[in-house]
Amino acid sequence: MKLSAEDQAALDGARAQTHATRRPTVAALEDRLYLPVPCLDHGFVRVIDYMGDDAAIVQAARVSYGRGTKTVHGDRGLIRYLMRHRHTTPFEMCELKLHVKLPIFVARQWIRHRTANVNEYSARYSVMDTEFYLPRPEDLAVQAQDNRQGRGEVLTEAEAAEVLHLLKRDAVQAFDSYQHLIEGPGLARELARIGLPLSAYTQWYWKVDLHNLLHFLSLRMDSHAQYEIRVFADAIGEVVADWVPLAWEAFCDYRLGGATLSAQALQVVRRRLRGEVVTVEDSGLSAREWRELEELLQG
Repeated sequence: MKLSAEDQAALDGARAQTHATRRPTVAALEDRLYLPVPCLDHGFVRVIDYMGDDAAIVQAARVSYGRGTKTVHGDRGLIRYLMRHRHTTPFEMCELKLHVKLPIFVARQWIRHRTANVNEYSARYSVMDTEFYLPRPEDLAVQAQDNRQGRGEVLTEAEAAEVLHLLKRDAVQAFDSYQHLIEGPGLARELARIGLPLSAYTQWYWKVDLHNLLHFLSLRMDSHAQYEIRVFADAIGEVVADWVPLAWEAFCDYRLGGATLSAQALQVVRRRLRGEVVTVEDSGLSAREWRELEELLQG
């Protein structure tokens, strides 16, 4: 990802500023402030501001006046208890504000998470940059046969080349028309933009509390999530790991690496532990639930 001289100067200026504060700060996140983390071909994620840390979660749970009244070991145990038992309110006391540049089709998925504050770049007031997303050849695949919203086998080299040619041709034509409509007849920007492709990049500021951020990551870091949004989620996950390492550890153990069982599935596990032979017919599970449980237990 290459920054313009103007953008680089703005970034350097922001990072040169320091502020005295009584607020709790996190050294690892201070180091990340304003630095863009590249995502896909032209996108990025960067931290603009944050509030709270692991101790703020503990403080909210205990409703205490001060910080550091307990050991780190005690704080870790409490955070893991909160995560394990889904006591989510203390996690809402931490907030993160990000600046994100992303393709419009990724933004349309992302905005489904309605528990954040968003301010997006307006193509009614500003001219869109001539940037659009082109997948890597290895990320081009056919429609999956068993998943209506997933990918199957990767395209051959020749097929991928044809797809990329068509995607690039259509995007270039759309942006050429966009520029002509603005510069030629002087069409209003709010109308000129309507022919732009979903691969065009947009930007927004996205502010969210930690509880809702972790819910976002649990869905978008999952292997079933679309690759393009997963790239952004993985980048944000690295930020969260630096920001609240104890909460991140608990999240990885109980959410990303854990699993939730239905009452019927749990009963199957208990029966097996007692040495019983359990079949799909007498399990109380559907064929799909049975298959998913088998895959979960076999790893």
